[in-house]
Amino acid sequence: MKRVRFRDSAGNVRGGRWTVENGEELVTAAAGPYGRISFGDEKFAPDEVEILPPCEPTKIVCVGLNYADHAAEQDEEVPDRPLLFLKPPNTVTSHNKTVQLPANKARIDYEAELAVVIGERCKDVTAGAAMDYVSGFTCLNDLSNRDDQEVEQNWVRGKAFDDAAPIGPLVATPEHVPEDATIECRVNGEVKQQSSRDQFIFSVPELIEEITTYMTLEPGDVISTGTPAGVGPLADGDEVAVEVEGIGTLRNTVHIP
Repeated sequence: MKRVRFRDSAGNVRGGRWTVENGEELVTAAAGPYGRISFGDEKFAPDEVEILPPCEPTKIVCVGLNYADHAAEQDEEVPDRPLLFLKPPNTVTSHNKTVQLPANKARIDYEAELAVVIGERCKDVTAGAAMDYVSGFTCLNDLSNRDDQEVEQNWVRGKAFDDAAPIGPLVATPEHVPEDATIECRVNGEVKQQSSRDQFIFSVPELIEEITTYMTLEPGDVISTGTPAGVGPLADGDEVAVEVEGIGTLRNTVHIP
């Protein structure tokens, strides 16, 4: 199942199913959106409604350096345990929104990531049981203000600014997302990042076990699993697409004052 939150033309916030046509797995493309959103007996074209973030996290737990090639491009050692940091709820924004980035920064980067959406409250979960607590997967862009990240220890300015976590457009249940699902980022149509879920240093179950050793995860919380090599800077007006196989494509335009 592929679940979506949206606001209809009357202003009602609804949850529905996003179904695709002719077996097409992409939910958006340059020519426009595919498929239909169903809410009871009503059906909507995706461009007829406002797509909302697919969940409402109390926190986003992000994983740094979870691909060996990204660690290498950052000139960092591969970590011996997951490198974790947090993004608060103010960072969340949705598919098709224009993202307002901080002004007067030399470099703000895109980072395409597969994100895990938690379905049940969990603490001290073993890797073997971890997937029982997963609602599904979505796309996330871990926008990063490198100017401040490089001089901070806690990365608040670097990672937690408003709109720093575009997420969506939907949540796909685990059976839709292959173990070797491709993860890709395109900027203005040009491929910048391309890798696969099977290149993770730490798997999704391992990440859940590690995170829940230290904190309770609530329904709707998100784990963003790290980005592959190819991160780079954004400019005002850039169009960013984060695509994950089995989920679809998260699209945003960025504005830098």
